Amino acid sequence: MSTDSSLLLHDVTMAGLQELRFPEEKPLLRGQDATELESSDAFLLAADTDWKEHDIETPYGLLHVVIRGSPKGNRPAILTYHDVGLNHKLCFNTFFNFEDMQEITKHFVVCHVDAPGQQVGASQFPQGYQFPSMEQLAAMLPSVVQHFGFKYVIGIGVGAGAYVLAKFALIFPDLVEGLVLVNIDPNGKGWIDWAATKLSSLTSTLPDTVLSHLFSQEELVNNTELVQSYRQQIGNVVNQANLQLFWNMYNSRRDLDINRPGTVLNAKTLRCPVMLVVGDNAPAEDGVVECNSKLDPTTTTFLKMADSGGLPQVTQPGKLTEAFKYFLQGMGYIAYLKDRRLSGGAVPSASMTRLARSRTASLTSASSVDGSRPQACTHSESSEGLGQVNHTMEVSC
Repeated sequence: MSTDSSLLLHDVTMAGLQELRFPEEKPLLRGQDATELESSDAFLLAADTDWKEHDIETPYGLLHVVIRGSPKGNRPAILTYHDVGLNHKLCFNTFFNFEDMQEITKHFVVCHVDAPGQQVGASQFPQGYQFPSMEQLAAMLPSVVQHFGFKYVIGIGVGAGAYVLAKFALIFPDLVEGLVLVNIDPNGKGWIDWAATKLSSLTSTLPDTVLSHLFSQEELVNNTELVQSYRQQIGNVVNQANLQLFWNMYNSRRDLDINRPGTVLNAKTLRCPVMLVVGDNAPAEDGVVECNSKLDPTTTTFLKMADSGGLPQVTQPGKLTEAFKYFLQGMGYIAYLKDRRLSGGAVPSASMTRLARSRTASLTSASSVDGSRPQACTHSESSEGLGQVNHTMEVSC
């Protein structure tokens, strides 16, 4: 870890955790059809009026960030990191624009991070530019935390972004309250994989090479409209030279070097609650399964989503929103929403309520008080958010 990164870590003070309550308001939500995504509008036309762009200085160069809202007490920010070949819009717009996801995120600051040079309209890096390593990409994030005054974050990462956020949580565990890791591969590339990637780059265009990372072969053949939409956007929206640098660095990554506690001496693992997500037809499935085997089963949930393929946040935003809501419940964040059935129509959500929680596995209601940041633990996914600590589980939905 660099000296600069260590100083940034010490600059961020930790404070008590504000807990909120979100009981279930709707049944499981349906996903979107691939046909809804065939135009670029599905990716890029969003309610961007509330978002503010920032270019933040870090020890390894500028980082483009867009943010909505401002820090609220001890509440963590939601921080996202996209996959290689995408940017925050291509990766997360469909998910974060989903109506029920907006009901959740309006109570939090949301901060989207673009990897260097991957944002819309990015200038091409000069010849000889050294793209940051995956470890350095993770070490850039404390600068974002410090810049906006976040106490800590709940990270949502996809693919390469999931790897970056996991590395960030390993280096700076006190800055991470929880992680949602979609399509994470904890392993570095072996020689055979490296050779296959090299050969593919010689015989395919860069967008097509990236598509094979994002989608399975079955999807590439059968899901023509969705794949064509992404092929067009990857080729037209993301600077190709910059993308090549990010792609090369991701394929040069090292193993995350994590092990399940108790399996090896002084095992390193993620200390925060983690939700692992993968589609049942995703190229990353084996990597996610292996990552699950290396994490603490008492704080890890493994969610395998049916009929979602390689990009569940795009093809099944409703199901992922529902899972994210339960994940927040497990950490003690629940929103009291008025019941539409009693009001006879749509009603804005009520104000957020701060609850006290015991440090044991069960939750107890208490009067509204300020407390120190609770020890993270994961609870059963009931609509009340009450129950015993979960062990690792696989949920197909």
